Amino acid sequence: MAAAGSSASIVEYFGGEDGYRCGYCKNETGNLSHGMWAHSMTVQDYQDLIDRGWRRSGKYVYKPIMNQTCCPQYTIRCQALRFQTSKSHKKVLKKMLKFISKGDVSKGVSEEEPMDSHIEDAVTCDFAYKSESHVSQSELTPLSVDHTERVENEDKDIGETKEEVNAQQVEPEAGSLQICAHKDTTVPGEPSHSAKIVHAPPKPGKGADLSKPPCRKAKDIRKERKLQKLLQNQTCTFEGSELQAGDQICLLQNSKSKTNQPKTIEDFVFVPLPDDAQHKLEVRLVPVSFEDPQFKSSFNQSATLFAKYQMAIHKDTPSDCGENEFTRFLCNSPLEAENAPNGPECGYGSFHQQYWLDGKIIAVGVIDILPYCVSSVYLYYDPDYSFLSLGVYSALREIAFTRQLHEKAPDLCFYYMGFYIHSCPKMRYKGQYRPSDLLCPETYVWTPIEQCLPLLEHSKYCRFNQDIKAVDEGRIKELGRVRVLHKRTVMPYSVYKKRRKGPSDEASVQQYASLVGQTCSERMLLFRS
Repeated sequence: MAAAGSSASIVEYFGGEDGYRCGYCKNETGNLSHGMWAHSMTVQDYQDLIDRGWRRSGKYVYKPIMNQTCCPQYTIRCQALRFQTSKSHKKVLKKMLKFISKGDVSKGVSEEEPMDSHIEDAVTCDFAYKSESHVSQSELTPLSVDHTERVENEDKDIGETKEEVNAQQVEPEAGSLQICAHKDTTVPGEPSHSAKIVHAPPKPGKGADLSKPPCRKAKDIRKERKLQKLLQNQTCTFEGSELQAGDQICLLQNSKSKTNQPKTIEDFVFVPLPDDAQHKLEVRLVPVSFEDPQFKSSFNQSATLFAKYQMAIHKDTPSDCGENEFTRFLCNSPLEAENAPNGPECGYGSFHQQYWLDGKIIAVGVIDILPYCVSSVYLYYDPDYSFLSLGVYSALREIAFTRQLHEKAPDLCFYYMGFYIHSCPKMRYKGQYRPSDLLCPETYVWTPIEQCLPLLEHSKYCRFNQDIKAVDEGRIKELGRVRVLHKRTVMPYSVYKKRRKGPSDEASVQQYASLVGQTCSERMLLFRS
């Protein structure tokens, strides 16, 4: 937890670690990433970090070294407001409905369903705790205003820009940008500092053109033609002919709207059940906090389910998935819970979305609710219910949940699915949740996945932004303005640098700032011992 009264993110940067074993291609040292330990983090800072390719595993926040790691991991987001269920998605939703209402169990061979879990996080939990922080809580508590102001004055004397350095007054910028104000916005605005989205028409044979309306059934087209013919045969013989023509158009439009309106995800998820339904499924959103009674009372059942899942699906040993591992990996979150007037009623922060079937937990989706998105962290479920394709089902429920939150929080439009790994065929399934975008690893601009796939077929590492002049707009410009927490005092790096004894750490601070970007580097506190 953060220091009392603190509203600033406090991080310890570890630099580019040695290579670790890759969970995808099994290379023993090929998995390369930069990492930092987040003692506390505001939801706005984490939102801005994931929009620069970072991701958390417990309190460890890491960023793959994209042009060096064996299996490049691209941040992927689904445009939840424009989401269209595919045939296979509908099958999964109907299967669940059939099971709940009639108790039907699909007799077909249970396919290995994607979205069983976000495997990359299972992999990262191995290295996340090799870098665990051992700094005491007292060292992380910034001192009073007076003490930090003296540093500020000293900074002013040496000609630096005066800035507010009291950690208690650092406010996240949640909701600073209004995006996706209306549900029907076709291309939601990009909330991160790289406020651009690259668009180009997809090439033939490279997936659906999302700018065009969805394909229509031949039956619907035939119905419409029949109606049109019927109307044409009717002659307008009196003065009210203009009105009749208007009525005809209206009739046609109504016909179109009824026949050409694809079902939304809500039409499949929120279906009224018969009174004699065989099962009862309840989805509960529980804040990740040992102070929350629901979280506390369901902890043991949830931890037992996690162990059962890890041993069956990931072949963990019991010691790999005990209560301590469960707590560290899926219950310890650096995110500060926060409520905002224009935010969702449940607030922002880390949550467990529990799926209760007939009074017992059969699956848990671990999610972060952030200013602009719902970010999926992990999913674990009861392997006895694999036939329900709970991986896909929970992802679809999380997309529906994102759309629901958007009603109250207009900025919240996206569903982040973690990383897309094209070089590992088993991990390509995330691209099936359309429309979706991948993050350019050099300019941090979102690019529609249809434009990225042809590039990834040629090279596992790609810059998606085709504008060769484009640069990272959020890049570090003034290293001296990076905020540092040293000896319980908040100061700009320019002051810390003069006070520091021993060898220079400028290269490490420069690397940290270039990876988190100027905005986060000026808001977050970089711990220096």
